[in-house]
Amino acid sequence: MTAQTATAKIQVDDYIQAWHNGKLFHQGRVTDVVRSLELIWILDADTGVRKLLDPEALEIVRIGGPHK
Repeated sequence: MTAQTATAKIQVDDYIQAWHNGKLFHQGRVTDVVRSLELIWILDADTGVRKLLDPEALEIVRIGGPHK
């Protein structure tokens, strides 16, 4: 998955996981997507802290869409 593909499909309120070398690094609800910079902000489910993710460095997997 390329960074453009990742951020193009990710929306605010999606639930995602961020993987690197087969290891889960972060997971949580998307709070913001900066498409021009290919960056994703999440609220980390484990720590409750806001995290900035770089899809160039991580494999982003969309687990669930927004809850409406």
